[in-house]
Amino acid sequence: MTEDASFADADPRPLSLKAEDEVDLRILSSLVQDAVLTGADISHDVKARRLALLLTRFRWEDADAAEAEEREFERVRSILVIGDVMRVVSDGIARDGDTVLELLAIRWQAGEDGTGRLSLDFAGDGTVLVDVECISLDLRDVTRPHRAVSGKAPHHPD
Repeated sequence: MTEDASFADADPRPLSLKAEDEVDLRILSSLVQDAVLTGADISHDVKARRLALLLTRFRWEDADAAEAEEREFERVRSILVIGDVMRVVSDGIARDGDTVLELLAIRWQAGEDGTGRLSLDFAGDGTVLVDVECISLDLRDVTRPHRAVSGKAPHHPD
């Protein structure tokens, strides 16, 4: 049996990004595409005005290197925190710890005076809508990378 992957095997540091505008958000969304979690991994703190998701993220930033070096693809546990949350509404999202959710994209719909709505779109038509005062998301890897169980990169038919 081989050892688990490490940050030293690929990038020198864990990923830590902040999105504060639409361009940042598109980049962050591409990095969390195909992340998996359960409904129990979603936490809304009304007082702190924060929504947090504990993800197992596919390491898209390492996928090309893994393929070129003929090594296995990796995933990593990450936390995605959305700040300045005014309201959260979900549709088609099981809030239990057994149902696995797959995050496909985070989209932005601008409102008035910098406010807007984030749409977290999940496979199977599940959605979490987050009304926010502004775009304020933090993504941070919180564990060492590990080999993707499937050994394959996620694939989306055209």
